[in-house]
Amino acid sequence: MSDPLSASLAATLQSARLDQNLSANALAESSGVSRAMIGKIERGEAQPTAVLLSRLSAALGMTLSELIARAEHGDRRLVRAADQPTWTDPDTGYVRRSVSPSLGGPLELVEVVLPAGAEVAFPAHTYALTHHQIWVLDGHLRFREGDVDHELDAGDCLQLGTPRPCAYVNPTEEPVRYLVALARRHA
Repeated sequence: MSDPLSASLAATLQSARLDQNLSANALAESSGVSRAMIGKIERGEAQPTAVLLSRLSAALGMTLSELIARAEHGDRRLVRAADQPTWTDPDTGYVRRSVSPSLGGPLELVEVVLPAGAEVAFPAHTYALTHHQIWVLDGHLRFREGDVDHELDAGDCLQLGTPRPCAYVNPTEEPVRYLVALARRHA
């Protein structure tokens, strides 16, 4: 593992799976991630991508932010900018910063910097647990929601509709920075 957060994510993922009394096979079936890959991630032999972590966390009934917060062992109401955990996707280089304190409140704020030309796609079930809004802070973001492309510039804010496959796309030659606000859906 390249950094302490990645090692902690591996242990946290395994702990969350075991806490729910799930076998690696059961998690593989519910997440769509192979049992072999789950094993590699949990042993620290593979650094998971954002897409894999999102699939695994959704199958465990939590958001990616909650998984990262658990890995950081956070339980504070105030988190200073310097202490906000960041994670870099090994596939795309996107940087994800958990802005919100990790007390498990109803709202999460996540800042993302998506490099020029990068694309990150997520399956529909990633959006099943939460309401999402995307607020572009700097640059231009193309957000693909199912078959619809939303072109968003600095200051634009999009509320997602019903869960469907989505992709964050940066079609430009400059990074785009945006904030994702997530609120838990009521069952």
